[in-house]
Amino acid sequence: MLLSRLLRVMGGLICLSIVPIFLPLSWLEAAHAALGLGTAPQKVIFEYMARTLSAMYFAHGVMVLAVAGDVHRYRPLIRVVARLNIFLGILFLLIDCWAGMPVYWIAVEGPPIVAVGVLVRTLERKLGAEVPPLATTYSA
Repeated sequence: MLLSRLLRVMGGLICLSIVPIFLPLSWLEAAHAALGLGTAPQKVIFEYMARTLSAMYFAHGVMVLAVAGDVHRYRPLIRVVARLNIFLGILFLLIDCWAGMPVYWIAVEGPPIVAVGVLVRTLERKLGAEVPPLATTYSA
């Protein structure tokens, strides 16, 4: 099913964000400079934000992979994921502009997140009208 495959790719790519959590600080600083963002601030908050943001992305990716396993059962949550992506993509676009991020950054962060959210929502709608409950009751 296309929706399941899209969610698996999306979740897998997002899970790659686990890598920066464990990189040496000097590598994070080098990446900051290589992205054209100048010298990384020599403050504890830089390292904290870089690592915790990566951890949050990773957690999101794991959740997306979990719902990809059963798109019918988790349809209500997939709908939330789609809407959240659309909202966050727009928010990231506004924040990137407000913060003065480079044009390439603005182009590759917010708009693709919105596009994937719209695609997930479109494919979710095509699943049909019936939405099974999230919880399953088991009898002994």
